[in-house]
Amino acid sequence: MKRIYIIQAIPYVNANPHVGHALESVQADALARFYRALGYDVYFSWGSDENSLKNVQAAEAEGIKTEDLVEKYADRFLDLKDALGLTFDVFNRTASKEHFAGAQKFWSLCKSEDIYKKKYRGLYCIGCEAFYTPDEIVEGKCPDGHSNIEEIEEENYFFRLSSYTDFLKKLISTDKLRIVPESRKHEVLSFIGQGLKDFSISRSVERAHGWGVPVPGDNSQIMYVWFDALVTYLTALGFGSAKQDLYEKYWVGSALRQAQGKRAPEVRRLHVIGKGIIRFHAVYWPAMLASAGLPLPSDEFVHGYITVEGQKISKSLGNVVDPFELVEKFGREAVRFYLLREIPAWGDGDFSIDRFHDLYNGELANGLGNLVARVARLASDTNLALPQKKNFTFKKVVLENLKNFRFDQALIGLWEEISKLDKKINEEKPWELEGPSLKKVITPIAQEIREIAFNLGPFLPETSEKILAQFTGKILSEKPLFPRLH
Repeated sequence: MKRIYIIQAIPYVNANPHVGHALESVQADALARFYRALGYDVYFSWGSDENSLKNVQAAEAEGIKTEDLVEKYADRFLDLKDALGLTFDVFNRTASKEHFAGAQKFWSLCKSEDIYKKKYRGLYCIGCEAFYTPDEIVEGKCPDGHSNIEEIEEENYFFRLSSYTDFLKKLISTDKLRIVPESRKHEVLSFIGQGLKDFSISRSVERAHGWGVPVPGDNSQIMYVWFDALVTYLTALGFGSAKQDLYEKYWVGSALRQAQGKRAPEVRRLHVIGKGIIRFHAVYWPAMLASAGLPLPSDEFVHGYITVEGQKISKSLGNVVDPFELVEKFGREAVRFYLLREIPAWGDGDFSIDRFHDLYNGELANGLGNLVARVARLASDTNLALPQKKNFTFKKVVLENLKNFRFDQALIGLWEEISKLDKKINEEKPWELEGPSLKKVITPIAQEIREIAFNLGPFLPETSEKILAQFTGKILSEKPLFPRLH
């Protein structure tokens, strides 16, 4: 059986989740459901990034302990599992003692010549938890728009990233590490081509406020949050613990076992990340893994950002969209549909409540919901009962688009088929028939609706199940799938 490890980026837990977090979550979940349906052995991990200075500052602002703050917000992110119908197998918290042990083990595995200590001065963005060169700071803001920039002078440990330039160029240009979309691949190669600089991988205990993973053998230093956070993708599988079965199965796979003369299936290691953290995942992370002598990721899907009514999501603008409120008002399936259908998978997209209403009524209520209701009524007139189980397969429009992470194009293609089916019903007018004639016409239409329902499984799992059961003689409910919004 083929294996795939689907790894969602872990968010800072210094505030409640917003609609941008929901986007990445449903994208990763749709992929996990898709590959399970294809017969893959899937392991899907998520978690929380808890060792950052941002979390310390947020705790100070709220007047509570840092450990209490990260636990409060980590629990809120974990609540998205039920709210959005997510199917991740593990939620890994980086403040856990198990993660600390794994991060320290990883540090010790890196080549000794790749880690060195030096004094330096630099411009540090607290918002990004990253250093920038002076030319990257424009009008007091980093490339991501944060203005909390500090000039720091300190003695820390550095990672010798510069020695991995050729390795990374070859890795990415040959698609051994496949970055999708292509524009992001070129962006990474351009960054590498400008010349890689060694980067700081620790902070003084004082500047870190004593919060984070201690550097092995040096009590004066705390690991830089990005160094330890990336290792979550390993510690989520038990790396560094006494029990590493999941790590061996879903990260190592055949990569190392073949060298040991053991047989094991190959495993794909797929990252789902936002464009703002591509440098860490496509440059720093592969170099760190290579230094530690561990297998590399195989794929990285990079999505864009969500704006709200054309503006960047910002607490100061008061435009943060709460995914829990959306689900409570419209239902989880409608929220999943909007995010996967309306937001361009390969670029940035906008959240608009007016557009949400239009899509809901136009494509869910009047489109899919109305079609299923019409055909279900006609099918009940003939006592139609299709087999409960059938070997459904993914349509080409879903199969090819999901393999390339184009959720929006897959759904647009499915709705074109829904429209064609609606047109076919209007042309054949089965409501004018009865008895065997009606059954003959309605049976293939009902079967096609079930095919569409199977293909909706990764995107709208509950709706998919309801429709698949609708024509087996066990109609679950007379309620519409998607009642119209007014």
